[in-house]
Amino acid sequence: MTSMKAIAQDELGGPEVLRVVEVERPEPGPVEILVRVRAAGVNPADWKARATGGRFGGSLPILGFDVSGVVEEVGPGVTLYEPGDEVFGMPRFPHPAGAYAEYVTAPPRHFARKPASIDHVRAAAIPLVALTAWQGLVDTAGLRAGQRVLIHAAAGGVGHVAVQIAKARGAHVIGTASAPKHALVRALGADEVIDYRNVDFAEAVRDVDVVLDTVGGDYGPRSLRTLRDGGTLVSIVPPVTGELRAEASKRGIATGWTLVEPDYAALGEIVALVESGRLHAEIDTVFPLEEAAKAHALGETGRTTGKIVLTV
Repeated sequence: MTSMKAIAQDELGGPEVLRVVEVERPEPGPVEILVRVRAAGVNPADWKARATGGRFGGSLPILGFDVSGVVEEVGPGVTLYEPGDEVFGMPRFPHPAGAYAEYVTAPPRHFARKPASIDHVRAAAIPLVALTAWQGLVDTAGLRAGQRVLIHAAAGGVGHVAVQIAKARGAHVIGTASAPKHALVRALGADEVIDYRNVDFAEAVRDVDVVLDTVGGDYGPRSLRTLRDGGTLVSIVPPVTGELRAEASKRGIATGWTLVEPDYAALGEIVALVESGRLHAEIDTVFPLEEAAKAHALGETGRTTGKIVLTV
C-alpha cells in the first residue's frame, strides 16, 4: 500500500499539536470510493475535536469533514461514479472523514458531483455548512415562501449560507451580525440586519416563524420572545434544555437540536442552488494543508467571515 501526506496529532491541545505525517493511503472497500482530496473545509467541529476529542471520545483521528476532490478508484458495487469524476461532500459525519489528507474513502452517496461552475476551494467550503442550514431550515422547520426567519450569526459559516438558502425559499430573512458585516449580510439576501452588539434582538424582532440558532447559550431562551405562537426554534448547538422545551411548549413552539448528517438528496438541491447563482460560500482565508495549525488558530479567533479552506 502506498503512503500519503496527512495532518495528525499525538495529543489533545492547541493548534500547535497538529503536524504533517506520512500514513498509509486508504483503499476503497465494497461500495466505497477513493477520493484524491484537492481542498478541505475547516469548521469549528475540527478545532473542537483537536482540543477535546469532540464526539470521538478523546481519540485522535485525522481531522476534517468537508472534501472536494477527484475520484481515484471505485470499490466493488459502485456505479454512481467513475475515476476522474469531480465530487464534493461531507462524508461519514459525525465520524471522522479524515479530510486533512491527500486521500479519503467513503460511501459514494456521501458525495455529489462538484458544481461545474466553482473550483475545489469554493466547493470544499460548502458541504457541512450548507447541509446544516438545509436540514435545519428545510427538513426540520419546513421553511416556506412568505415566512419570516431569524438567523443568528448571519455572517458566520453556517449563517451566511442559511441566509441564502432561506432567501431562495422565498422567506423574509432577518439576520444578527456585528455592524461591519451588515453590508455582506444584506448582499447575501437578508431583508433586515440587527446589530447584536448594540441592539437586543429579543426586543427588536417579533412574530417570526422560524429561528435558526447557531450561537447557543442564552440565544435560545431569548429567541423564544421573537417567535410567534406555533413557530419553530431550530438549534445547531446543544443542548436544548428541558426548561426551554417546557417554556416553548406553552406556546406551541417546536424546539430541538439538529445534528447534520450526510445527505445525497440535499446535496443535489444545494448543487442546483450553486449552479443557478443563488448560493455561494464566502472564503475568508486559504492555507496549504501544511499550515493547518495556522488555519485553526485563525478560526478560533471567532473573527472570520465565511469559511477557511485548506488546499491539498
